[in-house]
Amino acid sequence: MPQIQAWAAQFLQKAAYVFPQTGDQLTFDELHQKSLQAAWWLIDQGLEPGDHIAVLMENHPALFEIAWGAVRAGLYFTVISTHLKPREVAYILENSECRLFIASDRYAETAQGALELVPDQSIACFSVRGTGRLPWPDFHQAVQGTPPRNELPERPAGRDLLYSSGTTGMPKGVSKPLTPIEERHLPDAEVAAWRRNYGFDEHAMYLSPAPLYHAAPLRYSMRVVEAGGTTVVLSRFDPHDALKAIEDYRITHSQWVPTMFIRMLDLPEEERRRYDVSSLKVAIHAAAPCPVHVKHRMIEWWGPIISEYYAGSEGVGITIIHSEDWLRKPGSVGRAVLGKLHILDDDGRELPPGEVGMVYFSGGPRFEYYNEPEKTRSVYLTDDMATYGDLGYVDEDGFLFLSDRRTDLIISGGVNIYPQEIEDVLLRHDAVADCAVIGVPNAEFGEEVKACVRLHPGYTPDAALEGELIAFCREHLSNVKCPRTVDFLEDLPRLENGKLPRRLLKDRYREQAQKREEA
Repeated sequence: MPQIQAWAAQFLQKAAYVFPQTGDQLTFDELHQKSLQAAWWLIDQGLEPGDHIAVLMENHPALFEIAWGAVRAGLYFTVISTHLKPREVAYILENSECRLFIASDRYAETAQGALELVPDQSIACFSVRGTGRLPWPDFHQAVQGTPPRNELPERPAGRDLLYSSGTTGMPKGVSKPLTPIEERHLPDAEVAAWRRNYGFDEHAMYLSPAPLYHAAPLRYSMRVVEAGGTTVVLSRFDPHDALKAIEDYRITHSQWVPTMFIRMLDLPEEERRRYDVSSLKVAIHAAAPCPVHVKHRMIEWWGPIISEYYAGSEGVGITIIHSEDWLRKPGSVGRAVLGKLHILDDDGRELPPGEVGMVYFSGGPRFEYYNEPEKTRSVYLTDDMATYGDLGYVDEDGFLFLSDRRTDLIISGGVNIYPQEIEDVLLRHDAVADCAVIGVPNAEFGEEVKACVRLHPGYTPDAALEGELIAFCREHLSNVKCPRTVDFLEDLPRLENGKLPRRLLKDRYREQAQKREEA
């Protein structure tokens, strides 16, 4: 018996998914019945085990009906970022060999534009929340027309095939084998580590404040329900709504990105203190570096319940650090709980503690980038050792400290400069709300350091403040690491998972330099 069906029999009307901002809800029984019928509908469409479907929609209950239906039908499902352009969506549809595409009317223009760019026009298309903007059959009406049946044919368990955010080029699909029918009720190594380290069970009330097209929010929201817990999903992040959900639903577990911490901390203290967050047992954060002073403030507010992990959609390894260890090792992302950690130089030699090199994991689960064998080979040093592409070092106790992405490294006059180190300093200045440090062209040194800064309200972006910020950096860093210039921006191009694609900023300045040369 599938786990969802077993929980439905045990809990009946217990909520599996709650959407407080819209008032939507799915009980375990509703989820079981709707995902069962969706699975039969997908099978009736002629989809075979291992076939691919794709979804483009906002956080909505139908997304889970589709995802669980795909799992039960033995299919791969891809939840596509709603921020992608038609060209990028078309690439995903084509690269994943998508057989069936479901989009909500909110993204009708993107969905239709993408389909026009896909050479294979045989993809079956359906709409959600049919308001007529998409000229496709309505998903819910189609599923409701499927004859009800109970026992599904024996198939492997389906799973997600999610695409990277595309910060270093076109998105890459992270593909792992489907779970064979005889093993489908056994948790994989990553899920086992997750439950063991965070204590998720049927009593968990989990808050998911992020878009579900990101790997961790989607996977956690499904794992919690598979464990018998309830997932509370925000349609969009709002600091007041998030804190109110914690209080109203007595949230025990939650997951965040650092920008969410910053936005909650930006609330006046009397507003923050108005909400009861005492039910929280575990608050997890990841996806982007968290400034040390921000995490200190969160621990002071919520207590030592904050845990951080370092991982990726590829799942080749995981490190975790809980508050007690982090307070002893501020800035660390912890020790390995899945896979064995290695720090290697450019020649693949193991480096001693304290020396920066490429971070690798060995012994973790294997994956491949779907239909991208060269990209897959590029992250594997050996058949058993892979990297997420980050630089870092371990200390004498085996705790990992990340330095930066290899692609974000600034090389100025032959010196390696890590942007994150400089950003951590700038974020300690009272005027700085957010920042990104990049390398821009320099005729003499190859690159020079530039800081792009978003200010807190009340500060004037002028030459005096620029000089003050550069001087502040020089108090804490060697001169070679300090920005030569500071640009004040109204906003930075952060993704909703908190990641900062510095490539977008670097491309902007590179184009400006080229225009000056051509003038």
